[in-house]
Amino acid sequence: MTGDGGGRVVVITGAMAAGKSTVAELLASRLERSVHIRGDIFRKMVVNGRADMTPEPDEEALAQLRLRYGLATHAADTYAAAGFDAIVQDVVIGAELARFVAQIRCPRRYLVVLSPTVSALAERERQRAKEGYTHYTPVALDATLRQQTARIGYWLDSSAQTPDETVDDILAHLEDARI
Repeated sequence: MTGDGGGRVVVITGAMAAGKSTVAELLASRLERSVHIRGDIFRKMVVNGRADMTPEPDEEALAQLRLRYGLATHAADTYAAAGFDAIVQDVVIGAELARFVAQIRCPRRYLVVLSPTVSALAERERQRAKEGYTHYTPVALDATLRQQTARIGYWLDSSAQTPDETVDDILAHLEDARI
């Protein structure tokens, strides 16, 4: 699917419970040579001294967030250089989104912002086995997404879509997601 020997980097972002993990895994499974990079795995690797993001993050939390993002983009670029399509998913919103995409060196890069409604986020959070909203509420994170995040890439309201329909939509509009 890459044609020129180099892969692509496709970033899937949005608020917690937007469907990023499910959609990224499904998208990767539909591509010939692909990897799914879960950005949060880099946060989970920190055994001691982790500083999680909060609505009022301190400098250490921001430094660790940027370290995590740098590791994710570096991994994606490395896989893409080896001919894989790298699907990166993480919560990358607000002013950090522009910094994140600027770190991606792969010339074939795409950004999909999953932006379901707050009610869809809340319902999806209720259905999940894990609890993502500990420091934020769906309303607060959605407000950051919609009010403080650059309108770049392909924004997709996936509220009424199944994960498969969301992936179909992304594939149909991938060029709209090019950044």
